[in-house]
Amino acid sequence: MEDQAKKTRGERQVKTGVVVSNKMDKTVIVSVERKFMHPLYLRYVKRTTKFRAHDQDNKCNIGDVVSIVSSRPLSKTKRWRLKEVVRRAV
Repeated sequence: MEDQAKKTRGERQVKTGVVVSNKMDKTVIVSVERKFMHPLYLRYVKRTTKFRAHDQDNKCNIGDVVSIVSSRPLSKTKRWRLKEVVRRAV
């Protein structure tokens, strides 16, 4: 009975995208691309969204492919943390 009463936190969202800006201190802007089927034309459409993510060690550069994970609000616009650098920019 007690186990059912415990609340468990759901899994955090994870997204993969490309770093488009690293000019801020401990913050990167990650552009995430998604594809979806257009409801009327039945064609795939690309949309991009920019997320501000916390980069504690300032280790990301522009062009890096990174994985970000949702977190508590870290500032007015930051709600994501850097999980890992998937691939370095060339």
